Amino acid sequence: MERDRNTDPPAIYSGANPRRRDVLRCAGWIAAFMAFPRVPEMAAEDVSPLTAKLSAYMSAAANRPLPDEVTEKTKQHILDTFAAMISGSQLAPGRAAINFAHNYGGEKIATVVCSTQLCGAIEAALANGVLAHSDETDDAHGASGSHPGAAVIPAALAAGEQFSIDGVRFLRAVALGYDIGPRVVAALGGSALQGEGHRSTHSIAGIFGAAAAAACVMGLNAQQMRWLLDYTAQQCSGIAAWQRDTQHIEKGFVYGGMPARGGVTSALLVQSGWTGVDDVFSGADNFLQAEALRASPESLADRLGERYEVTQTDIKKWTVGAPIQAPLDALENLLKRQSFNADQVRQVTVRIAASAAKVVNNREMPDICLQHMAAVMLLDRTVSFQAAHDTARMKDPEVLKLRAKVELIGDTELEKVMPRREAIVEITLADGAKLAEHVVAVRGSVANPMSREEVVAKARDLIAPVLSAATAASLTDKIFALDNVKDIRDLRPLLQRV
Repeated sequence: MERDRNTDPPAIYSGANPRRRDVLRCAGWIAAFMAFPRVPEMAAEDVSPLTAKLSAYMSAAANRPLPDEVTEKTKQHILDTFAAMISGSQLAPGRAAINFAHNYGGEKIATVVCSTQLCGAIEAALANGVLAHSDETDDAHGASGSHPGAAVIPAALAAGEQFSIDGVRFLRAVALGYDIGPRVVAALGGSALQGEGHRSTHSIAGIFGAAAAAACVMGLNAQQMRWLLDYTAQQCSGIAAWQRDTQHIEKGFVYGGMPARGGVTSALLVQSGWTGVDDVFSGADNFLQAEALRASPESLADRLGERYEVTQTDIKKWTVGAPIQAPLDALENLLKRQSFNADQVRQVTVRIAASAAKVVNNREMPDICLQHMAAVMLLDRTVSFQAAHDTARMKDPEVLKLRAKVELIGDTELEKVMPRREAIVEITLADGAKLAEHVVAVRGSVANPMSREEVVAKARDLIAPVLSAATAASLTDKIFALDNVKDIRDLRPLLQRV
């Protein structure tokens, strides 16, 4: 195509003597260029005291002993998350994750749980992250609106297998991931980020937590940790549209797979020698400016080393959506306190926070449909993993008859106490008797924690039907003895399907 002689600048050097007209035109172009303001050369960056403190804390985590109670909690969350991965392998998102890993292939480095597949650390983190949130079984950090375990633990495991770390380093990496992810969400404005900004707090907390865990595995120094945060900020993504996903596959990707993959990617880039912006949380065009609705930068390093976020993270007693936990607790309490059966129930009224009610109101999936799970609880007097995932039972006439008696009310007063998930359940019996229960602290929450025995029992019920009771017992023993594990790859035979 012929060049436009009136607009295109002539070549500065063409190998021939320039004509006078071209020389004058070239001079004009140079003069025009010089008229624009010069872009200053980039100077060495100043690192804010806040970022310096955060990166120093992160770099020291690999060699910093954890308090005994934090170690115990971290082990419980690791077991709970592995149980979620294993049970999740039986569900559509988990099957999709394993199928992805099988089709992708890749270098045989890291375990894909409940399969015979090994692949690269990045792909294994993705697959295991989806497995971890194939269901509503994994842990939840209420203040940040995130599920840390689903991203942090797959990232730490995948990176740990690549770099052959011991159990102590694995524990410290996981604890660090829980510390960092939720604090980044707090710095961005907390729950308003999703409610008003349409961003997914789950994926944001997840990717920063996963990156911190993987970087701890690799032993990055403070400068490298700052570059890690930069690359993680660039990858940070996820919008609240996941709420429209009716198959849970996209949700598993947003909560677990995508952030686990991104976090491992950030760590591997920096570990391989990449450099970047020294302080992505301050200076021109920084991450908080780009993403925050109500920035709270001080939250990034708030009580680091004093408040361990793994101890502020709930473990679910029931394998259902978080808003249904308190109502099931209330129904269980009522069934234990007074003897009655489902046939005697005339009316059930359930009050939870208005925002939570929207999530679980007559949904298509059994484990996130409050009316259905309330009916199942009244009929079975408990809710098992199998019952929570029995889609066919949603058409059972007996269940439907009882479900029609369940009224869900989004309560504005209970909204005020969020993120604490309270529930008020009122039952009217056929004889006119009225029963009521107000659950303030859900079983498994920070205010009402499950014992180690309860966590183990939950894990056993999830693992044994898939990998056998013997494997469930061996995996449990191995996790609670992680301090003595010399190579994290020793867990592989207990996580894979033979």
